[in-house]
Amino acid sequence: MNPEIAGGEETGQNGLLMTILDSPENRATVFQISVELFHEFSRRGMFGEDVELLQGLPFKKLPKSPLHETILRRLLRTLRACIPPSYFLTQEGPITCAHSEPEPDIAVIAGDEEDFALSHPTTAELIIEVAINTQQRDRSKAGIYAEAGVKEYWLVEPENKSITLYTQPSGSGYERLLAIVESGHVQSTVFAEFSVEVGEIFA
Repeated sequence: MNPEIAGGEETGQNGLLMTILDSPENRATVFQISVELFHEFSRRGMFGEDVELLQGLPFKKLPKSPLHETILRRLLRTLRACIPPSYFLTQEGPITCAHSEPEPDIAVIAGDEEDFALSHPTTAELIIEVAINTQQRDRSKAGIYAEAGVKEYWLVEPENKSITLYTQPSGSGYERLLAIVESGHVQSTVFAEFSVEVGEIFA
């Protein structure tokens, strides 16, 4: 994902904003909107389809780079062959959480696609984000995904050729993190057949 908050730049104002929002005192003074209000604003055309809600704040997604899309294709090629029939895969599909509605690059959802004709999924078995110039933002999403009960979160960072595997979600975050840099093997804890060689993903 490559988002910016409405009206700012990811590496400039947005980076500063995320630092400011690290302070509980500052967060308490920010006007945040609910998921329901976000849906209403979107229905009225106040937010476009390129906006996602993160901890009550709307963020605009930026166009994807060729590198971002290349890495996604490599991951999807392997992942699609490993998903059992009782699951389905989404790309940038909304996940409705308590105070957020992120749209992860890849999500694997339990059930049938028709089960979600009237509402978005509220959790996922596996989520993957490819972070190019958005590392801080996508790391912060780990807390959102853990709270939503997402069993496994992969943060893929092409700039330093690393994949961080977050597992064992709880209300306070993921209990276990495993970072594989440049070379090594990443094995899913949810889908036994899904594994990648880090060097091949970033080749």
